[in-house]
Amino acid sequence: MTAQATAKNIRIAPRKVRLIINLIRGQNVVRAFALLNTLRNRAVEPVTKVLQSAVANADKKDPGTDVDKYRIINAYVNEAKKLKRFRPRAMGRASGIKKRSSHITLEIGE
Repeated sequence: MTAQATAKNIRIAPRKVRLIINLIRGQNVVRAFALLNTLRNRAVEPVTKVLQSAVANADKKDPGTDVDKYRIINAYVNEAKKLKRFRPRAMGRASGIKKRSSHITLEIGE
């Protein structure tokens, strides 16, 4: 039995979120929470929320199942829309900036 949770349009670049996702992929849920609590990174907060949501979804699907049995089966980060902004440069020019966003998806199961 699997459960999935997704967070969309998180204003952190996917490259930075993937660093955290790669650490917890395949881990036990309890160990993943412990690992996320020790890390100091801005991407940890949304990943923790998505993991909590996936555990709640799994508990809703199959009540009474022990949380210790769940593992992170699938975890990935996709790129969301980019906000395009401009920064002024010398001699009246402008250069573009792409502010990237992420879609975080976690799937847990026994």
